[in-house]
Amino acid sequence: MITNFEEAMKRIDDLEKENAELRARLDEYKGKKFAGRQKHDAKWTESYNDFVIQFEDGKTIMEIVAEGRISRRTAYRYKAYYDELCKLSNKEKEV
Repeated sequence: MITNFEEAMKRIDDLEKENAELRARLDEYKGKKFAGRQKHDAKWTESYNDFVIQFEDGKTIMEIVAEGRISRRTAYRYKAYYDELCKLSNKEKEV
């Protein structure tokens, strides 16, 4: 319980400091993505490169999916991305 003016002012200062710390932490969280697809981070790149190696070695998409490391939907996304990169690569070679 606050009994005098000095204690009240000290409590206000403490609360202002705490509020500033909480705002700083909130700003950190505002910039983070916690859900959804994280595009092209290190884990994605590793998974994609693993898919490409297997696909170029002649495995079908369903054989790659059967290993259980990626879902069928992810495999088809990787395949579409792979196809786009191949198209871009071929266009560059033609020029």
